[in-house]
Amino acid sequence: MPYWRLSSFYFFYFAFVGAMAPFWGLYLHSLAFNALQIGVLMSLLQVMRIFAPNIWGHIADRTGRRVAIVQLAALVCLVAFAGVFFAKSFWWLFAVMSLISFFWSASLPLVEATTLSHLGARSDRYGRIRLWGSVGFILVVVGLGSLLDHAPISLVPWVVISLLVGIVLTSRFIPEAEMAHHEAVHIPLRAVLRRPQVLALFSAALLMAAAHGPYYTFFTIHLVQTGYSKSVAGWLWALGVVCEIGVFLVMPRVFRKVRPETVLLLTLLAAAVRFLLIGWLADDLPLLLLAQLLHALTFGAYHASALALVHRHFTGRNQARGQALYNSIALGIGGTVGSLYSGAAWDWIGPGPTFSLASGCALLGAGAFVWLGRHAWRTG
Repeated sequence: MPYWRLSSFYFFYFAFVGAMAPFWGLYLHSLAFNALQIGVLMSLLQVMRIFAPNIWGHIADRTGRRVAIVQLAALVCLVAFAGVFFAKSFWWLFAVMSLISFFWSASLPLVEATTLSHLGARSDRYGRIRLWGSVGFILVVVGLGSLLDHAPISLVPWVVISLLVGIVLTSRFIPEAEMAHHEAVHIPLRAVLRRPQVLALFSAALLMAAAHGPYYTFFTIHLVQTGYSKSVAGWLWALGVVCEIGVFLVMPRVFRKVRPETVLLLTLLAAAVRFLLIGWLADDLPLLLLAQLLHALTFGAYHASALALVHRHFTGRNQARGQALYNSIALGIGGTVGSLYSGAAWDWIGPGPTFSLASGCALLGAGAFVWLGRHAWRTG
């Protein structure tokens, strides 16, 4: 099991996310873009996930060369991001971020599939590898947040490009895994997608991603406008991810006693509460801390349970495409919807109502998950 080689990739991949998710919107805000423009640019990181992972997943399943695609995608992202330093107009950044997003979206689902292939029957150990991604996120979000209290916001692109270098280098050491075929007879992908429990999972995942739209696009801006410093904003992001690490470590034991479906439903309900607290009570630090503690459920437990269900339903030759579809539907369509509605609503109705829309998405996701999967739950 190539534990450290996989863990190091996760470290740099999510360190990159730790720079982009909390601070890229703040960087765009410094360029005098309005909320809608920021929402559109941030949505590009999700838009390409609607179709790009399926293209990459199909190629990977056909060729069996998942790692080679990850290495190519990482290199193209690095080269493309250099374009950020040459111009700062809206349409130039739109073009640069579109190119980055198309190739960046290839990496995670293929690395997830590769990791699970290496783990084989011990998929419960996934969290011990994935937690290093959380460590990378924490180090960057805290360190960069502290730096930005004293350094100009223009530092952000330099940090991002250095992390992309790390992704390129670590991708070179990921070993290819044999693509196991657990089915005696291959089940067509369309047949899998028609299963009620798969429809329930994807519906819930889409709405959960949409619920996180205001959080990933405007949380740091919201905190700074409420009166918190950038370093405090970084620590608040980090608090959520510290809790996430703890969840990844205990989830194998949780899944021995609790079904992933039950865990996923709980996380959707927790998200509804969390976003109301962030939207309306951000100036109350104890309640804001509580909201960030709930990240343990709304990201850590949610991701672990959703991935377990994807791994259960998509086996054999459907593995990479199943991961790609999950990323496309949940992070792609759901994330795009979340970024766009939050961008449109932020200046119009304000933070509280915008985060209330997020809470509504989470509740709708919980209802869809129970309703669409009700027959499978009864018989499962």
